[in-house]
Amino acid sequence: MDHMVDVFDTEAMVPGFTAPVLPSGPFDPAAVEAADKVSRYWTSDTPGPFKIGSETHKHELCRMFRETFNPYRPSVLEWPKLAPEELARITALPIWDIAVETEGKARLRMAAYAKTVADKDMRLALALNAWEENRHKEVLSKMVTHYGIPLVKEPPYIYPTDAEWAYMVTGYSECIDSFFAFGLFKVAQRSGLFPQELIDTFEPVMQEECRHILLFANWVAWHRKNMPWWRRIGFEFKVFRVYCFLGWERIGLARSLDGDGNERTQDNNFTVNGAQSMTADDLSLPELLQLCLDEDEHRFSGYDKRLLRPTTAPTLARFALKFMKKKKKA
Repeated sequence: MDHMVDVFDTEAMVPGFTAPVLPSGPFDPAAVEAADKVSRYWTSDTPGPFKIGSETHKHELCRMFRETFNPYRPSVLEWPKLAPEELARITALPIWDIAVETEGKARLRMAAYAKTVADKDMRLALALNAWEENRHKEVLSKMVTHYGIPLVKEPPYIYPTDAEWAYMVTGYSECIDSFFAFGLFKVAQRSGLFPQELIDTFEPVMQEECRHILLFANWVAWHRKNMPWWRRIGFEFKVFRVYCFLGWERIGLARSLDGDGNERTQDNNFTVNGAQSMTADDLSLPELLQLCLDEDEHRFSGYDKRLLRPTTAPTLARFALKFMKKKKKA
């Protein structure tokens, strides 16, 4: 299959980065469980607040990302056997093409930006992030191959001309999409429409995405604080442009070309409007938003509270819920 012919080397792209050495099987279930717990809970032993933009803030952020790395999961994967109706349900989800391509773009953009970062701690943290995104892509590629899910040919991944812009587009996009993905994943878990073994397989992938956007949110704050005022004006305008771009991308359907040059339509709004594909029950928008908020809080609850959390999607969701409640009362 074309989508499995794939070579990506973070070590070759980012100076000073060494890829993690992964354990080889057979695996001790206790060690896998212990590593999974370490990846979800982390509190710094450094006293006092983390002044945003300070050396302490940066150091503890990068330390968190290193120390919560999970060498086992999602590297240790056992794909469960699916009943015919379960396989049909998985195959019918209109997400696999864009999911594989999104991870392919993310790994390249993150590695490209990491290469430009002078600060060693931050550069290596961002490089590890790129390495983990590549692991996510490998997970998805192995899954679609194992279950025979058809994909269009992947388009070429183009090295970004503006690495910072590309990284910001990916980072802010992940912050938005992960917020809804956390809720949708919980919907899928509760519905019983998908085998628990498959849910368990992807659970560590979801938690890694939580770590990724925690890193991004704090990188933005650190980066902003450590630039001169004249550069900050341009940076804030770039942030505004990123949000405009993502808003445009999510208004309806975005068009792109597959690897054979054929135009196709992608649903970039699946994280919002795909809830009914995950459950047989009726799920209202307010119920989905509240579930997303609950899951977002749960995912981040294990990490040091002094590290910043992404706030845009949760803030908009709370505002929307207040508006919906007032409208319902009226």
